[in-house]
Amino acid sequence: MANLFQEIFYRPILNLLVFLYNTIPGHDLGIAIILLTVVIKLILHPFSLQSLKSQKALQELQPKINELKEKYKDDKPGLSKATMEMYKENKVNPFSSCLPLLIQLPFLIAVYRVFRDGLASRLELVYPFIYKPETIHVLSFGFLDLSKPNIVLAVLAGAAQFWQAKTMMAKTPKIEKKEPGKEPDISAMMNKQMLYLMPALTIFIGISLPGGLTLYWFVLTLLTALQQWLMFRKKKE
Repeated sequence: MANLFQEIFYRPILNLLVFLYNTIPGHDLGIAIILLTVVIKLILHPFSLQSLKSQKALQELQPKINELKEKYKDDKPGLSKATMEMYKENKVNPFSSCLPLLIQLPFLIAVYRVFRDGLASRLELVYPFIYKPETIHVLSFGFLDLSKPNIVLAVLAGAAQFWQAKTMMAKTPKIEKKEPGKEPDISAMMNKQMLYLMPALTIFIGISLPGGLTLYWFVLTLLTALQQWLMFRKKKE
């Protein structure tokens, strides 16, 4: 299984990164990582787009779900049945947004391992038709060491995560304020908490990862947020 993962994900990503590093004038690893992220994002575009559409569809149904919660507040089996019927009527699968994210996970793990192992230590996996550099310079843009954790990149990744979540929440139908005696909307509370929790978690994890991986995560999140913005803008027009 480990060899299969290496041949399908790890080795192709490593070789693509080395190829980009060789091709870019000046052999800047940071630019190679940015281009690698764009290529991976393009490959995963159909899956991430499907995930965004599913999330948006679920958000648009949230007001109706809240109405069902109020109607069946003392009947949990009835609430579950009515909710599933509503999903079926609107042709929405509540789990359809999870599969695209799972498909993206092996790519993220492969990229993580590439930077964890260090490019120079796995050059024996470079394909024969790709030039194998003697050394790979980890200093990017003349000052950024991508082999070490970088707090600035971690903060940028967290900020991009916040923008992505904010972009999604901005398109969510507004939920009425809680009335006296009425149960709070758990979904809305969780969304608001995640808006701040995920960026904070991204920064916390990012400050312990190699700068190259944090740069990848920052660019990937930025592209995802941009994809969201363009999709919602197109639908609005």
